[in-house]
Amino acid sequence: MKGRIIKGIAGFYYVDTGESGIYECKAKGIFRKDKKKPLVGDHVEIEILSEDEKTGNLTELLERKNELIRPAVANVDQALVIFALEDPKPNVALLDRFLVMMEQQEVPAAVCFNKDDLAGPEKAEEMRKIYEDCGYPVFLCSAAKKEGIDALREYLDGKTTVVAGPSGVGKSSLTNLFQSEIHMETGEISRKLKRGRHTTRHAQLIPLGKDTWLCDTPGFTSLYTENMEKEELRGYFPEFRPLEGSCRFQGCVHVKEPGCAVKNALEQGRIHRSRYENYVMFYEELKEQEKRRY
Repeated sequence: MKGRIIKGIAGFYYVDTGESGIYECKAKGIFRKDKKKPLVGDHVEIEILSEDEKTGNLTELLERKNELIRPAVANVDQALVIFALEDPKPNVALLDRFLVMMEQQEVPAAVCFNKDDLAGPEKAEEMRKIYEDCGYPVFLCSAAKKEGIDALREYLDGKTTVVAGPSGVGKSSLTNLFQSEIHMETGEISRKLKRGRHTTRHAQLIPLGKDTWLCDTPGFTSLYTENMEKEELRGYFPEFRPLEGSCRFQGCVHVKEPGCAVKNALEQGRIHRSRYENYVMFYEELKEQEKRRY
């Protein structure tokens, strides 16, 4: 029987087979021998051990379309990164880091700013413009007031979407609005830290409708760009791409070189300063990592 892994905990994999329901399965020894680890999102074949108890064994991993390192999930179509506009204020370095990770893994991403009712229209429009100018779809919404939800639903329809964002931004509240079967734990924001508690502890696929899945991931507070050379980084900022080849020097990394088209665009306001500053910060981090490696 075929199905899809929707959750994995402590060596058990929960496989949704559609009409036949969800089976609790263990991976057979062949996976360990081949050093294959089943992931949430994998399409699999299972053998039924008990129909009454809904238990089985994973017998085969079907071919993956893609595999994300962080979060560890397979066969995703797109990513939705959720930040609050207020309470907590958006950490744009963290947002840009996530977008770089998705660019590196070739997963199309969109940005959702929640709590736009707390921020006021000027702040909301300023943030929308920054990311739309980079080519990302941007959604402004309020989970509390149930505003902007329909446009988001349309974006998710028919796709497997990995959802990420730091704790306390309303990820679980939004997820709860999309479906009613699995009501995720919603943690109150710790007033003192202005930060949410980690309420999601395991990556899981949540069914929203036919061929529509949300992969919710544990709340993150920091991300590191791994397995990346500093020279690659410029390729993961989509707003730099139209300027590629326009700098005075071939292989310009847009940091200190004279005659740099990206720095000229920055001065002319065609590239947003917050994005450029984060680019330089990430570049310097990668440079430091490289020094430590050698």
